Amino acid sequence: MATTTDQEAPKVTLYWLEKSRSQRIVWLLEECKIPYEIKIFKRYEKRADPELKKIHPLGKSPVVGIQPPGAAQPIILAESGLITEYFTEHFAPHLAPKRYAEGGKEGPGLETESWFRYRYYMHYAEGSLMPPMVTNLIFNMLKGPSIPYLLRPITRGICDKVDTLYFKPEYATNFSFLESQIATSPDNGSFLCGKDLTAADILMTFPLSAAKERGFMTKDRYPKLWGYIEMMEGLEGAKAAVKKIEEMTGESYKLVD
Repeated sequence: MATTTDQEAPKVTLYWLEKSRSQRIVWLLEECKIPYEIKIFKRYEKRADPELKKIHPLGKSPVVGIQPPGAAQPIILAESGLITEYFTEHFAPHLAPKRYAEGGKEGPGLETESWFRYRYYMHYAEGSLMPPMVTNLIFNMLKGPSIPYLLRPITRGICDKVDTLYFKPEYATNFSFLESQIATSPDNGSFLCGKDLTAADILMTFPLSAAKERGFMTKDRYPKLWGYIEMMEGLEGAKAAVKKIEEMTGESYKLVD
């Protein structure tokens, strides 16, 4: 794969929305060791700045612009999985496991376990793990002050029932699965895909740190997964991303806020 010098490097812009999943993209860009800039967007009444729709029609974050030297307009990348795969492929190949064993055969079904896990978690993070968490947060709004006082007992009862029948079993299934994945990491590694940090680990930090912060999982029930999350939050790349955000905003931040 060709490398780029600072002079040849494309102009990279992260359109960063406060209190969003963009923090992990800052971490990814730090790992890429390329120059980039951040344009900050605020939330209004807990919703994304409508100005984001001028960058991408959906008006969501993260969104990244990448403009090669001499190009008139940047290419706009949306969706965390696509952004992560794209930047890893071009700028941070060390964040992807080897697809095939050294000196081994190559072809369908012959990929390493680490590579299969890596590709799986690129889709799992947003496709399987985040949807119940986002839905749970929406349901919890039905218990809050925006609901008329006399209706709250009814909405609270509905939410508690859905929590028992759907959310708690869904979390138990996912977190038990992830607990076993940490326990069986290839080569007795500490990360999801083996001994080395991958871009998939970075992508997984938001849903897992959010689950930890919001009480969707507990340390006593999922000790290995809890330890993995704390390890990820303590890595230098994670701390560098938080520091970058704090320098840009002048506010105190965590990896998940």
